[in-house]
Amino acid sequence: MRIGDICSRSVVTCGVEAGGPELARLMREEHVGDVVVVEEAFGIRRPVGIVTDRDLVVQVLAAGIDAGSVTAGDLMHGISTVLETEAVYDAIWTMRRSGARRLPVVDGRNGLFGIVTMDDLVQFLAEELTELSRVSPHQRRMETEARCEPAR
Repeated sequence: MRIGDICSRSVVTCGVEAGGPELARLMREEHVGDVVVVEEAFGIRRPVGIVTDRDLVVQVLAAGIDAGSVTAGDLMHGISTVLETEAVYDAIWTMRRSGARRLPVVDGRNGLFGIVTMDDLVQFLAEELTELSRVSPHQRRMETEARCEPAR
């Protein structure tokens, strides 16, 4: 399955100049744990970084820094992305390699297409395993039906 088929198309974004309080407000209002930082050029929003709720807590609050004095550009860290046409298992490999729990999904022009999280992938894999677990009982049922002689 392609990652574009399971990713969330609704992505909370901001520019590099968004302030700490704005980031926190976006996360709270949209019920998300991250904001993808984008730069727009020629009508294409390209992801350039990501800020997580953990970034705000560890880098700002715990350090005693005034949230109003930092921007998304100060807090964001580099990101790995995955193409919307790539297989789900490629996204898993990218997450493992980069240590990222969230991956912006991009199109062929590197424009923001969506976002996929570790939770999305766990849910997908759980559904796949559930379907796989149904193979043996189905096989037994088919064998039993094949052995029964037709009624006369």
